[in-house]
Order: sequence, then C-alpha cells, then structure tokens
Amino acid sequence: MERLTRNPVVRLNRAVAAAMVHGAQPGWAVLGGVGERLAGSGHRVDAVRAHLLEMVGDTAAAAAHYAAAAARSINLPEQHYLARQAARLRGTGKGIDIPAPGRADG
Repeated sequence: MERLTRNPVVRLNRAVAAAMVHGAQPGWAVLGGVGERLAGSGHRVDAVRAHLLEMVGDTAAAAAHYAAAAARSINLPEQHYLARQAARLRGTGKGIDIPAPGRADG
C-alpha cells in the first residue's frame, strides 16, 4: 500500500506493525524520515516514537515523547490519552496540563 500511495501515515502504521511483530528496532528502521513528511501530524510520530521507546524500556524518553505528542495534538481526547500515557510512565498517575488550542491562559 505504501508503494502505491506514498502516504506517510501508511508508513507510520507500517512502523508500528513491524515493531509489534518483529520488535522495536525494525519499527525504528521503517519509521525513518517519516516525520518530515507528516506536516501537521507530528504528534503521531511522537506517539509512535514513545511507543517504540517504551517497548525497549526507555520509559523516561517515552514519557517525554508522549507528553510532546499530547502538547502537539489538537484533538482533546487524544491529548488526554497521550497525557495519561506520559503520566503512567512517570509514575504520577495524573495527566499533564495541556492548554486548550487558541487559549493564551493555558
């Protein structure tokens, strides 16, 4: 499918699938430079990176990427999910405060 569409989201999904079947390293290999091709969807790349880092046990880096993904997402349920993932890895059990899009008071 990726060869037919050249769609970076398809590649991102393939990275996750490769990681689930073969481990984090093959997932990283597929992930490659997909981030540059996902303008406006960088939070998805951060979320996948977080997932791969969590798979190899780097919970601090994974939490940082989940938090970054939450901060970049414009979808409120997605923000909350990603913030909970970051909090879970940090051991706090609480989400992080994420300013609503377009609000300066945070």
